[in-house]
Parts: sequence; C-alpha cells; structure tokens
Amino acid sequence: MLRLRDVDFVRQGNQLLSDIAVTVRAGERWALIGSIGAGKSTLLSLCGAEAHPTRGTVEVLGHRLGRVEIRKLRESIGHVNPRHPLRSPLTVREVVLTGATGTTDLMGRWEPDADTLARADRLIEVLGLEGLRAATWPTMSQGERGRALIARALLPNPALLLLDEPSTGLDVAAREQFLGTLDQLHRAQPDLATVLVTHHLEELPASTTHAMLIAHGRIHSSGRAPEVLTSDLVTGAFEYPISVEHRDGRWSARAARRA
Repeated sequence: MLRLRDVDFVRQGNQLLSDIAVTVRAGERWALIGSIGAGKSTLLSLCGAEAHPTRGTVEVLGHRLGRVEIRKLRESIGHVNPRHPLRSPLTVREVVLTGATGTTDLMGRWEPDADTLARADRLIEVLGLEGLRAATWPTMSQGERGRALIARALLPNPALLLLDEPSTGLDVAAREQFLGTLDQLHRAQPDLATVLVTHHLEELPASTTHAMLIAHGRIHSSGRAPEVLTSDLVTGAFEYPISVEHRDGRWSARAARRA
C-alpha cells in the first residue's frame, strides 16, 4: 500500500523529515506517534500524495510520486481530517457524497448515480449515522462529524485510509465511540490499510497492528505495535520518562516515577 525509501523533506530551508523508510502492507493498521512538531503530519501528507519528497522515493498504491497523475491517485486514498473546512449546512448524506468527487462541498451540476447513493446509505448505516439523516454539518457534534468523515473517505472504496489526529476535539465518551467505530471498520474490511497520526497512546484503537515513533523528523523506532510501544522506546522518543501500559488491547501512558 505504501513504501517510502530514504525520504527527506525540506520546506523553506528547514529539514522536516530525514531518512524515512517504511512499508505498509494491506490489512496493516499503523500508528504514527510523536511530539508536536516531530514530523507526523508532514509524513502523512506524503502518504496521501499531497506533497512530494525532496529526496528519496514514495510509492502509494504501487505508483511512484512524480510519475503518476496525482488527482487520479488521490481518488483511491481515503483521508480523514477533523479540521475539514466545510462551512455549508450539508446533511450527513451530502457530506458523505462529497467523497465521490473529493471536494469539500457538493459540485455544481453533479448528480450521484444509484450505486453511489446506495453505497453512501450503507456506510451511513454501518457507521451508526442513520438516526442523523436530517442533521446538518453545523449542528453535528465532533464525534458525529468524525464518523461522517470516515464514511466520506470510504465512499470511493479506497485501499488506504489516512487519519490525521481523528480524536481532536472529542470528549472521552465520543473518543471511545469513535475508536470502537474504527475497530468495527477493521473487522468489516480486513484488507484495508490504515495510518493514524496521534500524540496520545490512549487514542489508538485496539486493532492497531504496527507503530512508528518519530522524533525530530526521524524514525526513532518502527515495527509491530507491542514491540515499539514500550516504556523505554516511548521515553526515548518523547525525551521524557513515560510509563506505558497495554491492557485489554489498549495502550495508556503516564509520567514515570523518578527514583
């Protein structure tokens, strides 16, 4: 699904990523974790074909950036951004349908076909939004918006789903409902590859399989989630003593007690 080799990314003279190498396969659910400014969102923008590397190669769904039509490639990538810039009072169904065109608002003169409408309605049901069909974007809670954005991202049936800090602005109850939705999605679509960016281990769904810790634009550690999300490695990445626990499939972190 994704392959990055020897990737550097420089913006306005600042090196934001250095020597990044990672491979994401079908069915893997990756977490990108690091402190603010570590380079997580920049890396996700490369995975989503929204930016090109300064050096190195990025292959997304078998296509190398720089040798593929970007707009066409993006149609095969689901991208969930909680800061979705929609301002129009679209209904839940209309928000989901914008995933067919990859636009923020509905396109003028565009009409979805019967199959697209049916898929939108199925996703609305699967993600527990059927009771909100009459709700409009400005009146929806952050948790409801998050589920609507997942449905929107899944409408084109992508092989790759990218989630950029999807729990932003959610209270504890809404966060837990949202993570349960992700776990349900992974069970329903076992071949779907996902990459989720977060600062907090508590925001990882139980279905997470792999993790990457990023510090100062470099990979600190990467691999199977239980082997990466340890107290020692997380402490090293955040440069602060952190105690990590893994219980009932979920991770938690707190400041470690000093001797």
